[in-house]
Amino acid sequence: MPIQVYNVLSRRKEEFKPIDPDLVTMYVCGPTVYDYPHIGHAKTYVSFDVIVRYLRFSGYRVRYVQNITDVGHLLDTGEDRIMKGARRERSEPMEVVERYTRAYFAAMDALGVTRPDISPRASAHIPEQIEMTKHLIEAGYAYEVDGSVYFSVEKFADYGKLSGRHVEELEEGARVAVRDDKRHPADFALWKKADPEHILRWPSPWGWGYPGWHIECSVMATKYLGETFDIHGGGVDNIFPHNECEIAQAEAATGKPFANTWLLTGSLTLEGVKMSKSLGNVLNVTDALKKYSPEAIRYFILSSHYSNPIDFSDGAIEAAAKGLERVLVPVRSVRDRLRDAAQLPATQIAESAELVATLDRYRASLKEAMDDDFNAPAALGVLNQLTTEVNTLLNSGQPIGKRTLEAIDQLYRDYGGTVLGVIPDEFKQEANYELVDGLVRMLIEMRKDARQAKDFKRSDQIRDQLAALGVVLEDGRGGTTYRLTK
Repeated sequence: MPIQVYNVLSRRKEEFKPIDPDLVTMYVCGPTVYDYPHIGHAKTYVSFDVIVRYLRFSGYRVRYVQNITDVGHLLDTGEDRIMKGARRERSEPMEVVERYTRAYFAAMDALGVTRPDISPRASAHIPEQIEMTKHLIEAGYAYEVDGSVYFSVEKFADYGKLSGRHVEELEEGARVAVRDDKRHPADFALWKKADPEHILRWPSPWGWGYPGWHIECSVMATKYLGETFDIHGGGVDNIFPHNECEIAQAEAATGKPFANTWLLTGSLTLEGVKMSKSLGNVLNVTDALKKYSPEAIRYFILSSHYSNPIDFSDGAIEAAAKGLERVLVPVRSVRDRLRDAAQLPATQIAESAELVATLDRYRASLKEAMDDDFNAPAALGVLNQLTTEVNTLLNSGQPIGKRTLEAIDQLYRDYGGTVLGVIPDEFKQEANYELVDGLVRMLIEMRKDARQAKDFKRSDQIRDQLAALGVVLEDGRGGTTYRLTK
């Protein structure tokens, strides 16, 4: 079955057909780098990371562009967010930009988010933004007033086609304070006149100024992906006015469709409340990572469909961490058996044709889930069903062939690792892993000897001391395995 996506623009689920059958072009609105990345950013960019991962896993080349907004993103008061950050920290604006750009990429790296192929900065594309603004004026879609340039929404007949809002229904001051020099309250800035003391400013045909937020994305998307490209992504909170304005100015400038498919992620709340600095309830990614593993955070985010809202709480992510651990236990056991020759059959064991067919069915179910609008929660459900079957097999006491173990491991690696990013390639990267593994296995053998000698006090003592060190023993019909909790 081909990949099906829910296109916010068409408001229906449809078959995904890239313009170039071999290349998917994708633009996602990136962060405004004036503060540390928070868990809401994680929700959006982990979701799109999985979409990109799955497209590549499915055989597509993907050119993924995600911008860095370092100028022009205005608050409701009309104040530039970067300038506000600079005043807050008594720093130069570009110091703020560099600091939080690095923090953003460090946080995304820690969460296992694949970096975009291109990360253009708005401030590095000022000439292109000026050129698009000039073209919109010449085409009659924009007008200049006292050094600022505005897009006339009444001139673009399709304004509101993404969000469903209509020009005549828009309220004055819906986003920023209404300016007397606008012809219509909903007209938005393509270029803003800058006061002399405004550091972030550039020369233009209309005087010194800086670009509006919306035109930055239109310019960077079309520059690197073409006038029409496959996928535009972002958070649903920006559907209006940002995404709506992107479409209007880009399509007015080119006369062509901007993006064929729009994928928008649902919002994230913190214990039922929208995150806000004024409320003091913003959870930064670095703080979340002090309490939870990157894989647990990803598992939590992916437990809800990317388009749905999700509520972050300690209880919710602890439940996600437990769900993830349930999946990781058999993965560790399978890899331990593959790694440790002593646990592999000494003689050739016939592989189970029935088990191979079962694994094929699970692989088909995982593909079906991801083909259905990148349905990560459904894929996690299939992985949990697979885990039940694998646990039953591992605890059956039956000998398991190497090829069977490899097939199980590969299925987990493909969908749990490559696609969803919740199962690490390796559980231990430390140089002393072999030493630790050997010592634990020696203690397991000592405990086994104690149990066979009916010295249960000694057996329990070994188990409890290992548990206190973060090593949990798990007895099954196939023997004793262990997992690390620290």
